[in-house]
Amino acid sequence: MHATSPKPSKTVALVISLLIPLAIGITASMVTRPQIAGWYAALHKPAFNPPNWLFGPVWTIIYILMGIAAWLVWQKRSSSQLYSSAMFIYVVQLVLNFSWSMVFFGLHQIAGALAVITLLWMSIGIAIYYFSKFSRVAGWLLVPYLLWVSYASALNLYIYLLNR
Repeated sequence: MHATSPKPSKTVALVISLLIPLAIGITASMVTRPQIAGWYAALHKPAFNPPNWLFGPVWTIIYILMGIAAWLVWQKRSSSQLYSSAMFIYVVQLVLNFSWSMVFFGLHQIAGALAVITLLWMSIGIAIYYFSKFSRVAGWLLVPYLLWVSYASALNLYIYLLNR
């Protein structure tokens, strides 16, 4: 009898892949939510600023898409440098995603958050490139994320310009 390490089932892997970005989003919202009614409400915002209630549902959908994309890549994983690079950039963009909330809402550093979101935008583009090498669907699942962060970047820029 050969001793083999148990492989996680596809369902368990999917759940873990979904929980990681959702947990990051929930944790970031703990810093964000208390700032909405006070600090954020007092900021001058551009006319294209969406209503506050929209951010939660949009981010939840994006986090779910991110988790599915990561799961699709995981299913085609290999010991290659390409897979390592794909997962590395995925982790980088998760860290930057979380960091933006901390810098913008936690530290009230609008210019610093603009720098973070610029790096986040670039890392998402790189993640799309790498994920597409494993699954075209995984790459496409990150496109709404890139579009939303593009919009959020414009918001961040205009909030910075209106409040300096």
